[in-house]
Amino acid sequence: MTEPTQVYSVDKLIEQARQLATDYKKMTGKPLPGVSNEIAEHDACKLLDLTLSDDRSLGFDASRVKGRGPKRIQIKARTIFNDNYRGQRLGQLKLDKEWDSVVLVLMDENYLPFDIFEATRSDILDNLNDSSNRMKRGAMSVAKFRNIATLVWTKEGGLDASAWPDETS
Repeated sequence: MTEPTQVYSVDKLIEQARQLATDYKKMTGKPLPGVSNEIAEHDACKLLDLTLSDDRSLGFDASRVKGRGPKRIQIKARTIFNDNYRGQRLGQLKLDKEWDSVVLVLMDENYLPFDIFEATRSDILDNLNDSSNRMKRGAMSVAKFRNIATLVWTKEGGLDASAWPDETS
């Protein structure tokens, strides 16, 4: 069986999705559902040199195949439209699955990443408040996540080699 002809590259399709989501938000005032996480997964893999998982039911979205540090990574996204993190929450964390860290891709109103944070599983579990039903379900605010996480990539500076060490460094 032959592979279907690739008319568009994934990078090109993601750029089109980014533009469509931006235009949709400008026209309707609402974000286009389901798009930001797909864009964030693509960007995180490209910017952090991750490999997207084929089977997301395992509880992680991507793997780090080289370098030290967490290997199985959940990827979360938040698009910040007005520089206000108040009320912004991460999507539900899969606490019952096997994963090593969570990467949060923060995107601007044009769905372009500006900061990427990473928190280890132990840091997240240590900071979940057991008395809160929301926390038991694996929900956390963006502000809290930023407080416990490490900034690993910025739009201005790129990948922080000290925060995301490579074995060859």
